[in-house]
Order: sequence, then C-alpha cells, then structure tokens
Amino acid sequence: MSDAFDLLVGPIGCLVTCDAPAPRLAEALKELPVIAGGAVGVRDGVVAYAGPYSDVSDAPAKARLDASGRTVLPGLVDPHTHIPFLGDRSSELVMRLQGKTYMDIGRAGGGILSTMGAVRRATREDLLASARKAAAGLLSHGVTTFEAKSGYGLEVDAEIKQLEVLQDLASEGAQSVVPTFLGAHFVPPEFRDRPDDYVDLLCDVLLPEVARRGLARFCDVFCEEGAFTLQQSRRILLAGKALGLIPRLHADEIVDTGGAALAAEVGAASADHLMAASGDGIAAMAEAGVCATLLPGTSFYLRKAYAPARAFVDAGCPVALATDCNPGSSYTTNLLHVATLGVFGLGLMPEEALWAVTLNAAYALREQERAGSITVGKRADLTLWDVPSYVHLFYPYAENPLAAVVCRGRVAWRST
Repeated sequence: MSDAFDLLVGPIGCLVTCDAPAPRLAEALKELPVIAGGAVGVRDGVVAYAGPYSDVSDAPAKARLDASGRTVLPGLVDPHTHIPFLGDRSSELVMRLQGKTYMDIGRAGGGILSTMGAVRRATREDLLASARKAAAGLLSHGVTTFEAKSGYGLEVDAEIKQLEVLQDLASEGAQSVVPTFLGAHFVPPEFRDRPDDYVDLLCDVLLPEVARRGLARFCDVFCEEGAFTLQQSRRILLAGKALGLIPRLHADEIVDTGGAALAAEVGAASADHLMAASGDGIAAMAEAGVCATLLPGTSFYLRKAYAPARAFVDAGCPVALATDCNPGSSYTTNLLHVATLGVFGLGLMPEEALWAVTLNAAYALREQERAGSITVGKRADLTLWDVPSYVHLFYPYAENPLAAVVCRGRVAWRST
C-alpha cells in the first residue's frame, strides 16, 4: 500500500463491517462479520481497506482516529423519514392520551393536515432551516444516509418546494439524502369530496413534473382507510413507475387494506409500517423481495401493537428499521433507540436489528452498492461508538454512546 490513506481508523476494538451481499435474510441475520483489532483505511471518500489493524499499522495516513476499546459500525441508514416539516403538534399528544385515534385527529383537521398548513405557509428558507435541524439530529445519532419525503404540501407548489429543499439539503450537507415524492399522503381539504380528482392531479400534473425535474427517486402512497384506497394507490404507484419513479408505500399500518400484497404486485422497493399485515401479504412480499421497513417508534409513540417482525424474518422477507421521523406520530431522530425498540418491542436479536439499520436499510433505498456496509469501494461512512462490543449498544438503553461520525471519509460529527 504505497499510497497514503486520507484517514486511517484504528486500532478498533470491535469492527462490525456488515460486509455481505444485500439483502440479509432469515438465519443469516443472526451472524455479523466482526473483526477484533481491526482498521478502516479511506482514500478519496471511499473505503480502501477494512481488515486487521496489524496489516496497516505502519501505513502512512494523513489523519488517524484511534478507536481502541470502541466499536465501529457502518454509518446508519434511516429508510423512512418525513423531513422536511414545520409546525407544533404537541397538543395531539394529549389528545391521543385521552383516547383520540390518529385518524380521528386527522379527520378533525389535525395531524397531517395541520403540518400541511405550516408547510404551505413556510418560505423555502424556513423549511430548509427546519430540515437542516432534523438532519443534524440524525447525524448526532449516527445516520449518514436517510430517505426524506414530500407529502406535507399536498398541492403543486408546496410539494415541489419540499423536494427542492431536499435537493438543497443534499447539496450542502455531509449526509446522503434520498428523496421520495409522497403527494399521496392525505387528501387535502380542497379535494375532500372529490378524492379521485386529486389522484388525477397527482398522476397528470405532479408526477410528470417531479420526474421531469429529477426531484425524487421514489413514489410513495399512504394506502390506508381514510387516506388512499387500494385502487387509488395502485394507479398512483403505476403512474410513477411508468415515469421512472420506484414504488414504495405506507401499507397496512392501522388495518389490513391489502397494501403488503400491492407492494409485491407493483414491484415496490419497500412497504413500510405493516403492523396489520396479513400472512398472505407477508408471503407475497417475501416472494417478490420487497423490504419490510418496520417503524417500532410509531407503535411506541401511538401506543399501538408492534409489527409482526418475526413473521417477516421467518418468511425470508428483507427487514429494515426506520425512525419515521415526523411531528405527529414518531418525533425522533434517534435511530439507535428505534433499533432498541426493534429488539425489545419487535423481538429481534441485536444482530438482526443492526442489519436492519445498515445493509438492509440501504437495500430498502436501493443504496446497497454505496452504503450500509464497510466494504472496499463503498462510501466511507462510519460510526464510532464508545462501547466495547455491539451488544453494549442495547445493554444500557436510552443512551447515546456515539463518539464520532465519518461521512464520505471526513469526520462530520464528534461527541463533546
């Protein structure tokens, strides 16, 4: 190795590379590739070496990070957030504790529609400032790649504004931002009595404009009673797919609408939530290779049943975990805490939970060739944790032992 590393991280007490073909499935989820006394070398923003420190201890490096006694993981990947958003919905927390349901609040003009009003009124600069704050929160919890959605505009200009903000965020920050068009998040009030006309607007105006301008990778739909029907969801997803946008959807969150099976039918990258998914839906997703992106923070926050994670794993379905960061039903940027809920709420093993926030989460975003593992040639996105092994990430809970984050080969965050 004659060329100097730009950065050499090592020696590392416990190096968890997650270096494997994606997605990781079934019994293979219980095995993590771990190197004791490891090292990671970086050149030009990508991983150039991952292996024993003894092999590179004397190699020249422009900068070094000592990770003795620490655990190093890939940068975490959050495959479902609702960044950017604005507005305060703390009053809804009390309403839910008093017995109001999420859909009750939405039908009364709260919920998604409340955030819609704040986003419509916001300037692009105000919305970008809010997005920066949320992204910084994710970074401080180890997230180097995250998905982000429109869906709080629900009109042409406001939906485009959200996606433009995501372009700005991606261009100026260290993290990788994967944009999703979610114009079909809820039927806006001006279309309340004619939802099919809103579907026409999405398919005939908004989707073509988003695709023409390259503003999103995915097209998402909230397929749920009170939001969009199975038939409407199919039409929107297929319209987006015809324009080059990959389908993904909010499916079977509150009741089983057949959303999981629809995800398989349309070739979705992922179906998300899935607390009410049926056995047939799970089997269809597994056969089609659709990732089940589970959001246990939402179950925790709304005091709802957790998704049947073990059924997805046992069926051979790819499983990822995400924060669902949003101001109403899962207000958190702490993906490690969500992974902890994956262990104690969903019944995953620590190894399964870590695959679900690294390589499998990258697979859910079709980012597995660039992110999700410490693999030679991939982006040098790393997280350094002040714990002796990965099990200690779950042993004391509700803490953040993160010591440093490396994005694209540069230190982007350090603990104080």
